[in-house]
Amino acid sequence: MALEQLEQYFCSRESAAFLGFEFYIQKLCDDHEDVIELSNADAEISIPSFVKPVPTKVFCSSVKTREGLDFVLGAIKTFSADVSIPPVYPVRPILNLEGSFGSSVGKSFDNNVISWLDSQPPSSVVFLCFGSMGSFNEVQVKEIARALEQSGHRFVWSIRRPPSNQTSRIPSDYEDPSLVLPEGLLDRTCGIGKVIGWAAQPAVLGHDAVGGFVSHCGPMYAEQHMNAFEMVVELGLAVKIKLDYMKNVSNPRADTIIVTAKEIERGIKRVMEDNEVRTKVKAMSEE
Repeated sequence: MALEQLEQYFCSRESAAFLGFEFYIQKLCDDHEDVIELSNADAEISIPSFVKPVPTKVFCSSVKTREGLDFVLGAIKTFSADVSIPPVYPVRPILNLEGSFGSSVGKSFDNNVISWLDSQPPSSVVFLCFGSMGSFNEVQVKEIARALEQSGHRFVWSIRRPPSNQTSRIPSDYEDPSLVLPEGLLDRTCGIGKVIGWAAQPAVLGHDAVGGFVSHCGPMYAEQHMNAFEMVVELGLAVKIKLDYMKNVSNPRADTIIVTAKEIERGIKRVMEDNEVRTKVKAMSEE
C-alpha cells in the first residue's frame, strides 16, 4: 500500500473545546470577518464548542495578531484537505506516572516533601505549581507568599527562578528562596508549609493530604486562558484567581500584571473551603 493511501491521525494535546474554537476561527475567516479586531475587543462570543459565551479576553494571543492568526490557519488546514471537519476521537489523559516519586526528565525530587505530606491531615494542603515554564518576578512572588501566610492553610509551593537571559527560557531552582520571599516567612510558616524547587506533580497531587491545587491551567500563555475558562465557568470544577493574566514567554522580564495577595488569598480560601466546588471535583474524579 502506498504511503499516501494510509489513514493519518493528528494527536492534539488541547481540549476538544479548544479544537472547536480553532475551527470556529477558520469559519470566521472564511466568512471574511475581522478576527483580529474581534479578538482584541472587549466582548463575549458564542462558540459552538462551548456551552457559555466566551469572553475575548481569554482568547489565545495567537489569534490577536496577523502573524499568529496566519500560523493558526495554516495549522488548521493540516487537519483536513477540504472544508469539512474530520472525525474527532476523544481519549483519556495520557500520563507517564512511572518514577513520579523519583525522577523525571533527569531531575530528582525531594522525598522529604512526601514524608512531610504523610504527617498532614487529609485534604488539608494546597499545592502551588505553575508548570515547566512557570516563574514569576520578585514582586509577584512576594504577593503569593503573603497570600499563603494570610490564608492560614497548609501549603507546598514549588517556586522557580525566572530565566537569567534570553538564551534559555526554562526556569531553574533558587539556591536560597528566602532571598525573594518576605523576610521571616519561612520561619513563620515552619510546620504548616514547605517552599520547594522543582516538583514531581503526580506524586504531590496524588497524595491524600493535598486538597487544593493552584496552577497555570491557566492564565499564562497559549490556550491556557481558555482552559481556565472551561474549568471555572463551563464545568465549575475550579475557582478563578485571574482569568486574563497574560505572561510574555518570549520575554519573561517584560512588565506583567501583578495579581494581588488579596486576590490569591481569596482564591485559596475558596478552593479549600467551598464545599460546592470540592463536591463537584470529587464526583468528577470518581467517574
